Amino acid sequence: MTPCPRPRSAARLLLVSALSASGLLALGGCSGLASDVARYASAPRSATASAGVSATPPQSAPALTDAQARSALVTEADLGDPWAPTQGVATWRDGFLKASAPAGMPDCQRLIDALYGDELLGAPARAVVGLDDGYAGAQLRYQVSSQRAAEVDAALVWLRSLPQKCRQFTATTALGVVQGVQVADSALPAFGDARQGLRITVTRVNRGASETLTLDIAAVRVGEDAFTVTNGGLGEVFTEVTQAVAELGAERLAEVRKQARAQV
Repeated sequence: MTPCPRPRSAARLLLVSALSASGLLALGGCSGLASDVARYASAPRSATASAGVSATPPQSAPALTDAQARSALVTEADLGDPWAPTQGVATWRDGFLKASAPAGMPDCQRLIDALYGDELLGAPARAVVGLDDGYAGAQLRYQVSSQRAAEVDAALVWLRSLPQKCRQFTATTALGVVQGVQVADSALPAFGDARQGLRITVTRVNRGASETLTLDIAAVRVGEDAFTVTNGGLGEVFTEVTQAVAELGAERLAEVRKQARAQV
């Protein structure tokens, strides 16, 4: 029997075979992140299109401790080679996201500021991990939120409105470079209790050549807790990887909370 590849091998297939369904389906017998990536790449979009929100838990549980939040992080050990701990903030963050939306578009400015500051849910995270993909040049940031459930749900409602409010707009950098921004819904499978995905592209012309930053984001609430995933880069960025990391994160966060309750 052929052994299952490491989790990252599925993502590597995505990179080298341009989401070849046959290559990904070959991993169907394996568990973990690899099989999740394969499933998302091969499933019809309609089968995974769910952004539902369940009711906020009626009773607030104690916030996770810092140690519990750190234990809920998805790390390079989950993704495998070539993902590794980040070597620093991506240079495209200042170059593309330190920018201003037109006057009269406060939601679009709020989005740009939230992306630049890594605060999609409106506050600094409780625990953060940054990972670099040395093969594709992407950077992934996974953050466990410090926000309470009601605040997270309010942020998710706002994120859900952005494909309409900010579908297309311009963002001007401090150097006067005008960029075109597009915001689209990115459907997430039905995991966790509430969720929203977005795919954001920021395009500009530099010395006669077009450059595009792609950001694939997922924000998910799991009971009283929440997290965000930002997967971005100047090359190809695969939604299937974002979805798989988000589902793994939802499972891990639920397990950490379950263990926390058991210890009370």
